Amino acid sequence: MAEKITTISPSTNKPIVERNGPTDAEFQQIPKTAHQAFLKYRHTSLADRKQIVAKALQNITARQDELAREITEQMGRPIGYPLKEVNTAVSRCEYLLKIADKAFEDTPGEPQEGFNRYVRKVPLGPVLILFPWNYPYLTLVNSLIPALLSGNSVILKPSPQTPLIAERMQEVFVQAGLDKDVIQVLHCGDFSKIEKLVQAPEISLVCFTGAVAGGLAVQKAAAGRVDCRVGLELGGKDPAYVRPDVDLDWCADEIVDGAVFNSGQSCCSLERIYVHEKVHDDFVKALQKVLAGYKLGDPMEKDTQCWSGHQQGGSAEDERACTGRVEERSEG
Repeated sequence: MAEKITTISPSTNKPIVERNGPTDAEFQQIPKTAHQAFLKYRHTSLADRKQIVAKALQNITARQDELAREITEQMGRPIGYPLKEVNTAVSRCEYLLKIADKAFEDTPGEPQEGFNRYVRKVPLGPVLILFPWNYPYLTLVNSLIPALLSGNSVILKPSPQTPLIAERMQEVFVQAGLDKDVIQVLHCGDFSKIEKLVQAPEISLVCFTGAVAGGLAVQKAAAGRVDCRVGLELGGKDPAYVRPDVDLDWCADEIVDGAVFNSGQSCCSLERIYVHEKVHDDFVKALQKVLAGYKLGDPMEKDTQCWSGHQQGGSAEDERACTGRVEERSEG
C-alpha cells in the first residue's frame, strides 16, 4: 500500500500539493540506488563537484521568485520574506564553495624522518537528510552542500508541509549536470519507514534538523549501528535579559523581531524575557508599541508580517517532529 501525503496550506486550509510515498519495493530500492550512485560519484574530482554546485546555484537564482512564492504557499511565511531565505541560502552555499579547497586539504601529521603522515578526508557514503518546513532551504543546504562537495550521494526527506523544496533542489542539480541518482527525494510521513532507512546498512550519515523529540527518535533508531554517524540540529529555549541601562525602544524592537519573525517558527526564537524590575513597566509599554505596528493577515500581501494559520499534524509530538506529517492516508 502506497502512502498518500497531502500538504494543507496553513493560510487557506486547502490542499495544495499531493504526493505518493514509495511502495514497499520502491522504498527498499532507495538506499541501494544511493549506494550505487555513491560508488560512481565518489570518484569525481572536487573541481567537478564545485562546478556542479556553482551551476545549481545559478539555477536557483534564476528561479528565485518562483521558489520564494512556493515557500509562502506551502508553509505560510508572508510573501515579503521568503526571497531573503532563498538568497541567503545561495550566499551560504557560495561561502562553502569558497572554503572547500582548504577544508578538503590533507591535514599534516607529526613530521618524522622516513614517514609521511597525514589525515585525508574521504567520502563517507549515502547521506540521509531529514529537514523541516520552517526554513526549508537554509536548513537543507547546511547538510546538502557539504555532502555533495565531499563526494557523497544524498536522500532528501522533506517535511510534507514543504515537499516541493526537495524536488526543486533535485531539479536544479540535475539541470547542472549531477547524475539523477546522486540526489533522491523521499516523500514519507510514516516514521517506521524512516527508522528502517536509518538502519539500512547503506546509509553512512543521518543529518536531522528539527525538534528535540524527533532528534531523540532518530538517535534511538541509529543506536544499534556503529557504522552510521548521526548529526542533530535541534530546537532551543532561548531567553532574553533586559538590563536597566538599555535603550528600551531599541530593545523592544529587537526582542519583538526575535520572537515574532517567521511567526515564531524558528529554532532560535525568543520564548521568554527576563526584565529588570526598574524598567519592567516601561519595557512592557515599549513592547506594546512595537507590536501595535505589526500586521497579522494574508501571507500573500506584501505588508503582512505575521500569518494567522496553523500547521496540520498528528497528535504525537515526536512523530510530527520527525516526519513533519501534515495529512496522510493509505491507498491500495
